[in-house]
Amino acid sequence: MGDLIPLFPLGSPLFPGIVLPLQVFEPRYRALVRDLLALPEDGGRRFGVVAIRQGWEVERVAPAEALYDVGCTAELQVVRPQPDGGFRIMTVGGNRFRLLDVVVGGEAADDKPYLQAEVEWLTEEEAAEEAAGDQEQVLGSPAAGGPGLDEGLVREVASGSLGVLERGVGGLFTRYVAAVAALQTGVEETAAAGEAEELAGAETLLEAVAGDPRALSYLVASAALLTTEDRQALLAESATRRRLVAEARMLRRELTLLETVGAVPAPLHQFAGPLGLN
Repeated sequence: MGDLIPLFPLGSPLFPGIVLPLQVFEPRYRALVRDLLALPEDGGRRFGVVAIRQGWEVERVAPAEALYDVGCTAELQVVRPQPDGGFRIMTVGGNRFRLLDVVVGGEAADDKPYLQAEVEWLTEEEAAEEAAGDQEQVLGSPAAGGPGLDEGLVREVASGSLGVLERGVGGLFTRYVAAVAALQTGVEETAAAGEAEELAGAETLLEAVAGDPRALSYLVASAALLTTEDRQALLAESATRRRLVAEARMLRRELTLLETVGAVPAPLHQFAGPLGLN
């Protein structure tokens, strides 16, 4: 048995540390917000966000088939009640989880009108695990030169390689934002002003996550105009290094398409909003 949490299906996954504003208007999710507000502020005001694999009315099909199995909690930060009874809320991505079972409201969920899910929490492969993986890669490379290589040097090279990867992905992301901005349609002066604004925004976001490879990986995953499948694969990846490697490959692919096809899949303003670091 895993922990039982409320569930909020959306069209795209949420990532740890990323700000997610929502306008809550459906009755079942209004009830969800009211239930969360009834909890102490430090008592777990959170719900799970999972991406929808197919369809929108997931209760009308098997939820386990309609939803991806890895999601992220949304931690409730700000709630603004609206005159019509709805809510405007601000949340930030918390912890990743895997769905074990989905409980449809009204069946065995204390008559809750919204979905709930039994989940297991996913850990991040950071610090020692990442360094160990790096060290194995260095020792196994042809440049290692066989036995007798100084272990201290290996550790230094291994820990430094993640920084190199971080800078590489940051550079690719900057190029990607510039390429998308350059292809925006509209009046030339307006496009130029918009491009400058978007580039400045990308630089600000990168500065906010400087020195934090994990935060960078989640920023790129949420901000780049990737498919839901690509984003879901990045969310499911537990190791920052492997996530950054995958993002480098995806950004190069997208840059090639931008440069050869000359089209963007969506307006640049759909890039993710402010970033909340955790």
